[in-house]
Amino acid sequence: MIGIGVIGYGYWGPNLVRNFEGQPTGYVAAVCDARQEKLDLVRTLYPSARTYLRVEAMLEDPDVSAVAVATPVDTHYALAMQCLEADRHVFVEKPLTSSVETAEGLVAEARRRGRVLMVDHTFLYTGAVRKLRELVDEGALGELYEYDSVRVNLGLFQHDVNVMWDLAVHDLSIMDYLIDERPVAVSSCGISHFPGQTENTAYMTLSSSARSSRTCTSVGSPP
Repeated sequence: MIGIGVIGYGYWGPNLVRNFEGQPTGYVAAVCDARQEKLDLVRTLYPSARTYLRVEAMLEDPDVSAVAVATPVDTHYALAMQCLEADRHVFVEKPLTSSVETAEGLVAEARRRGRVLMVDHTFLYTGAVRKLRELVDEGALGELYEYDSVRVNLGLFQHDVNVMWDLAVHDLSIMDYLIDERPVAVSSCGISHFPGQTENTAYMTLSSSARSSRTCTSVGSPP
């Protein structure tokens, strides 16, 4: 049985704890959150899980062999790196980090230590997407010329990353899973409808050849 520690019991953390607790090969060993009222709730719902206010204390727990990070994006890199350096396997909510450089740093550290580093691309595990991959592999859809995706009003309005980093990553992960090609050109534009906030509406086109293009539209939710 894999003992899992969850960092962050806010918006998405409760979903992770509930699902991890229901797995036959794993259980929630610990939950860490900086808010005592959240930990009090965890104790009520999951009395067998230990609770911690500090990540350092949770990582000293010998029963925690893997950690799930469900915190704001701008904290992902530091927390994930801290867990990797403690030789824990790490599961991170998307996006992995807020920059390519920091994401590559985590990948390199995980590879160096032989730890699993996983990003939560939820849709890759849904029946609909897996069926699409099956149809593509069978050639049932013929030759693909274009993939179009529209994502509207899903998730919270993020203040530390724009809608491409927050929502378009879902569509990009699905396209990467379905289409065995790499893009050769990217065109994107975005706009913020709220002064001082990150872009909440964006349009992106990825081209893989003269005949094939991938288009992704993402629209964020208002605050």
